[in-house]
Formats: sequence, structure tokens, C-alpha cells
Amino acid sequence: METAIISLKNEKVKALEKLQKPRIRAEKNLIIVEGEREIQLACEAGLKISDFFYCPQLIKNQKALSIIKTQAININTVTPEIFKKMAYKENPDGFLATISPTYPNLKDLKLTKNPLIIVLESVEKPGNLGGILRTAYAAGVEVVIINDPQTDIYNPNVIRASMGYIFTVPTVIASISETVKFLKDKRIISYGTTIKGGEQYTKANFKKPTALVMGTENSGLSQNWLKKIEKKITIPMKAKIDSLNVSVSTAIIVYEALRQRNFIDF
Repeated sequence: METAIISLKNEKVKALEKLQKPRIRAEKNLIIVEGEREIQLACEAGLKISDFFYCPQLIKNQKALSIIKTQAININTVTPEIFKKMAYKENPDGFLATISPTYPNLKDLKLTKNPLIIVLESVEKPGNLGGILRTAYAAGVEVVIINDPQTDIYNPNVIRASMGYIFTVPTVIASISETVKFLKDKRIISYGTTIKGGEQYTKANFKKPTALVMGTENSGLSQNWLKKIEKKITIPMKAKIDSLNVSVSTAIIVYEALRQRNFIDF
């Protein structure tokens, strides 16, 4: 059964607006997922749709609509005016859902014999986190571990920037000490990026089990991490700048690791 929502004053519309706040998302254990592909990736990952909202006038893929409807507990049709009020995307496709997220633990992870992992410390911009997750999916990175996150990993802008691949790449929140122990137990070598003083990243050996540990754009890795890093690496700069966008830096080093591995997993 479908419910037609025709007013911006509808209680579900108001509840959705409240979910824009991280505190409310945490209290309700619900996140906002917008977009046909993003919702389908969440469903494929086994997540449950609480409320599905769609705008018939904006929908182009009727097959996807039918599939998603079968996964939703509650189905709601909305007007174009209401959907555009709900949407985060500039050109919404008419699909939006509230979904119960999952938070995997380090102990839940099942790695290959030669994993490539990304560790992010204090990532704060949703667009950067989303971009890194998109790179991780494209490159076959097995897990992204986040220490001291400064943004909600299920922020709608993270989901949008990752194109929904946050639901495909295991993303774990853990402390630095937990991460260090995990890497040592798994015999994974940690490579920490530094502004200067490290080995040029193209000269490092990423052929063995590898964790690429990335710091913030403003201050890099904390002293707490730098004291525990096994090997330090640097991306050389010609111009008079001392850092790149963390998403760009991560992509550069990840694809150097793939080059060294001769794309053996592809």
C-alpha cells in the first residue's frame, strides 16, 4: 500500500528534515539515501529500507522502482515540489529512502592474503570521505578504517560523493590503538603520509599487505600516529604548496600500489 504525501507539513516530511542532523540520525538509527543507484547498493548490502519516497514525475527507471518497492516497509509518493525540498542532489532522480545503517567492527573483517587498506585520521569533509570511498571501490581496496572521524560517515553528502559505494566498501570506525593492533596482528605494513621527511611514495614497496594511513590536509597525521607508523612516505611537490586534497593524495598512492601489484586482482 502506498501513501500519497501532498503537503510540506506532513509529519514524514518534517521527520525527514530532522534527519539532516547527525544527532537525530544517531538517535533514530536512520540515514537518508538519495538516488536509484545508491538505494539499490544499500539494499544489495543487506540494509533495510524504512520509508521509501518517490516522485512519479521524476522517475525514469520503472524497473528499478519496482525492485526498490519490494524492499521497503513503507512506500510514499510525493509531489515534485516536496521531493525537491527533500533532495540533496542538484538534479534529483525521484528516489529517496530512510535506511537503517550498519557499523562493522574490525573483528568482522575478512581479508585476502595480500590486502590493500586505507586508514583515515580525523577526516572532516564529507566530500573528501565520499571521494576516497569511491576511489577505494574502483581500486579494489578491501576496507577503509576511520580514526577519530570529524564527520558522520553516513552524512548524505558522503553517500552522494561516494556514489553509494560506502555500502560496498567495508567502512570501520576504530581508535588508533585498535587499528595499530589490528594491522600488527594481520602483519599489514603501515605507510603514513607526511609533508616532508618520508620516502618518495613511488619508491615504497606496496606489493605486500599494505595500509595507507592518511592525515588531515591542515596538519597531516597526528604525533600519536606518526610514532606508530612503520614507514613514512611523501608525495613530492614542485610548486610552493605543502599538501594536496586528501582525496587526491589517497587516489595517487592507491593507484601507485596497484601499478606495483600489476593489477593482479583485476
